[in-house]
Amino acid sequence: MQKITQKLKDFNELVMFEHSIFSLPFIFIAMIVAADGWFGFSLLILGVFAAVSARNFAMGLNRYADRDIDALNPRTASRPNVDGRLDGASILIFTIVNALVFIAVAYIINPLAFKLSFPILFILGSYSYFKRFSSLAHIVLGISLGLAPIAGVVAVSAEITPWSVMLSLGVIFWVSGFDLLYSLQDMEFDKSKGLHSIPSKYGSKATLLLSALFHTLTVLFWFMFVWTAGLGNIAFLAVGISAIILSYEHYLVRKDFTKIDRVFFTVNGYLGILFFIFIVLQKVI
Repeated sequence: MQKITQKLKDFNELVMFEHSIFSLPFIFIAMIVAADGWFGFSLLILGVFAAVSARNFAMGLNRYADRDIDALNPRTASRPNVDGRLDGASILIFTIVNALVFIAVAYIINPLAFKLSFPILFILGSYSYFKRFSSLAHIVLGISLGLAPIAGVVAVSAEITPWSVMLSLGVIFWVSGFDLLYSLQDMEFDKSKGLHSIPSKYGSKATLLLSALFHTLTVLFWFMFVWTAGLGNIAFLAVGISAIILSYEHYLVRKDFTKIDRVFFTVNGYLGILFFIFIVLQKVI
């Protein structure tokens, strides 16, 4: 029993289950708006399984593909995929099982969700290899998480609406923007190993500027989401608060690069949760 518990802890550290917090709020925001309120316990459970299994697949494949890179980087050398706690076969099985769970859940939801599950997995999986040949990996990661609102509205209404596209575009630029900041930590390492990233290619100043531009677009697209979906003042307030949080994020990073982990995990986690709460309040009040 102790060995099983330890393995579960190792897999949790491998994919960091708690970081599903970045995608879950925006899936449920889309579902709430599409359903014009509560969408039911059945879709709630299916939505959680879909989001977690999709993320586990993406993270599992990333950790499997990056074993050689992670072993060389002091920041990642203690991860379970390189320090011997989890072998390659176990990680690959974990990844495949989660892909199958995601496809099965999509099949249960509706035919459109099932059809979209395959290209979604392809996009999620492609991120793991992009940084080996392209600096666009940050955008691919953004697209991967930006699919969450599309998945949410498809689950409820079996269609893709204009407002869900606006919400999705906002998430794409939000995630791409904070991934640019996060990748500043590995700028010198990426340069030394010939890995592609915006910081390693263009430097920290250009990265900070591009991240700020992306987050400006995030606020713009989320404003368009609220307007296109016909939501009210509380939802617009959510956009305004998001703009303040993103500004604070850039203030922290520009002041001190050592605060990047705090920005990436804490500040962005609060942003998603607060946005979700305000959309719920919009529908309740």
